[in-house]
Amino acid sequence: MKGTRKSPLLITIIIVMLLVTACNTGNTSGENGSPSSSPTEQGQQSAASESKKDPGENPSLNESGFPITNEPIKLDFVAGLPAGSHPDWNDAMLFNEYEKMTGIDIQWQMISTSVLEEQRNIILASGELPDAFYAALIPDGDVMKYGQQGMFIPLNDLIDKYAPNIKKLLDENPDIRKGLTMPDGNIYSIPRVYDPGFTSVLVNPKQWINTKWAETLNLKLPETTDEFYNYLKAIKEGDPNGNGEADEIPYGADGIGRLTKYLHGAWGLQNRGSRHAYVDVNPETKELRFFPTDPKYKEMLEYINKLYSEELIDQDIFTVNSSELLARLQEDVYGVYNSWDPESWGNVENFVGAPALAGPNGDKLVVSNSPLTGLGHFVITSANEYPEATMRWIDYFFSEEGSEMFFMGFEGVTFKRNADGTTEFLDEIANNPNGLSFDQAIAQYLVWPGGGMPGILSQKYFHGGESLPLSVEAAELLEPYLPEETWPPFSFTTEENTRMAAISSDISTYIREMQAKFITGEVPFSEWESYVETIQKMGLAEYMEIYQAAYERYKNG
Repeated sequence: MKGTRKSPLLITIIIVMLLVTACNTGNTSGENGSPSSSPTEQGQQSAASESKKDPGENPSLNESGFPITNEPIKLDFVAGLPAGSHPDWNDAMLFNEYEKMTGIDIQWQMISTSVLEEQRNIILASGELPDAFYAALIPDGDVMKYGQQGMFIPLNDLIDKYAPNIKKLLDENPDIRKGLTMPDGNIYSIPRVYDPGFTSVLVNPKQWINTKWAETLNLKLPETTDEFYNYLKAIKEGDPNGNGEADEIPYGADGIGRLTKYLHGAWGLQNRGSRHAYVDVNPETKELRFFPTDPKYKEMLEYINKLYSEELIDQDIFTVNSSELLARLQEDVYGVYNSWDPESWGNVENFVGAPALAGPNGDKLVVSNSPLTGLGHFVITSANEYPEATMRWIDYFFSEEGSEMFFMGFEGVTFKRNADGTTEFLDEIANNPNGLSFDQAIAQYLVWPGGGMPGILSQKYFHGGESLPLSVEAAELLEPYLPEETWPPFSFTTEENTRMAAISSDISTYIREMQAKFITGEVPFSEWESYVETIQKMGLAEYMEIYQAAYERYKNG
């Protein structure tokens, strides 16, 4: 069913290597001594100068219904392939059946997410563009950069005319529209969106408490930071597994960021959502705040340092990966852990969701995700001769029927429909007779395991871990403490992006390094003022000026 792809990755890489070799071995300047154009610039010029069909030149296009085109067309898509997804989307039932519906044959060029950034940048530099990038995890700044360079086309008019489902989403959720709209007024990408009513996925990953150990030690769930400290201490000293050895790990996570995000709320930090790693609003002044230099942030680090120094936190927390965390979880060594749903991810049942903690200053907040998870999940390039048909192709997955097909598959093959209209997976998927996990079973037909695809994650059709009763109950426990306002990512102008990339890289690296050193005790808190001064010298004032400008555009957008 699938033919030969137009732009194989191998040819792209060879072209770029030849260009780079020519630049390195030949003259580095033009006749007037000015630098010759780079491969990136050559690619941009090639993409911009290529002759394209004007919108509406496809006479076989249907503006509604199926097929999308009366005569079959082929499109080349570059896609990021996450671990756990169907290994070759050219043979995935989802897209083969969708081809029959639409008349559009997608030639999928799959790139593992482990090398996606490098290979995506090579393709963009070469100028040999696919018709679209799908689930290619393009950074927000690059969406703007390549949009203004003409490599990604503006989608505003296409959305208005050919994407009724996406248009409805943006009309009903102005914050999502504002988050997608670049400073030049254009929308260059189609996102992955969390249903604003799907709290379980907005508050994720969650903190989980070992109920078996809590019952053994007669412990109640902690609701303040002091109670949390005492809870972990009781786990360490109480031998809840009963083997007479101090081999329990009170708290574990795959990275210290899981714990800091959970504790930010107890100090009122990151109060505008997780898409803004360092900036929120000062509740007293109502102005933007760079909170890693705030006294409350210092207090939080001192608290975590206390947990770490008393070995209440896994001493490997800065290096342990998710696979190692999972293995330890299944060995039943954690009193509390922070990661994905224990049943679907860990296949363990003795955990419940942890409540939000009240901090020493009375703060009690849950840091949540923005419904707009990221911008660069789908873009149409200037190489695409059928942008209208392509927009109609992606828009279907934002409809009720398209969401059901994408996440549930096909009635009688992967799911059944109950008398009340609800859907549930067949036993072959939910309880695979060959011992396949849920994700492995569904990936025989669909592509969504692993994530990163454009579309809407709703509780109605997405049946991953966040939809399971345990996760839903945990989210309900946290929901009263969600912030009233959660920001989507802000967009920056090209000039702002350039400056932010230079400043934020140094600041972010320094913050992460010093966070670890403060927590482990490698650097004493007597050095706090020096830490703050160093960040200021790195260009914090300019960083906040740029952020303020982006914030003003967001408010007034």
